[in-house]
Amino acid sequence: MTPVRLVAATANPDKLAEMALVLGDAFDLMPRPVDLDEVVEDGDTLLDNARLKAVAACGASGSASVADDTGLEVDALGGAPGVHSARFAGEDATYADNVEKLLAAMDGVAPGRRTARFRTVALVHRPDGSEVFATGTVEGWIVDRARGDGGFGYDPLFVPVEGDGRTFAEMGDEKHALSHRGRAFRTLARKLVGHL
Repeated sequence: MTPVRLVAATANPDKLAEMALVLGDAFDLMPRPVDLDEVVEDGDTLLDNARLKAVAACGASGSASVADDTGLEVDALGGAPGVHSARFAGEDATYADNVEKLLAAMDGVAPGRRTARFRTVALVHRPDGSEVFATGTVEGWIVDRARGDGGFGYDPLFVPVEGDGRTFAEMGDEKHALSHRGRAFRTLARKLVGHL
């Protein structure tokens, strides 16, 4: 079977590598169009932001495009940072800035109250306007200090309930079997194959 060609909306090399690994050989993941400007992610939900990015990449490339948006929802913070996870510490925040701000916000929160979840929405937008999307969620908790040097974003702070006590940043590729992004993209891949 010929691989399904999808143009990636992300310019984040970490996300692109994860997407390619999870989608596998059934999909030919093309890089983001070089002439595509940064998309303003001002949607109210993860689905809104994934759609904004996929529509922009589709318009720039003329091909079916895939995008995702991910939020870390921390219960002790009322669900924050949520849809603002990438910009929690400001518009130009680095991974380290966001991790530092989250640790500061969680300072003094008791272990039993550090519950959180990662949620990802992955979406494909086609030139004819049709869309397919999927959601992936993983429950877990926030540790009191960064652990591990793998992964990216909040991975050094998040321990999945279904894991063995390690943060996502302490895991290797086995992270993808448990992760929100892995779940969203595996479900999306099944839906796409069903729509061919």
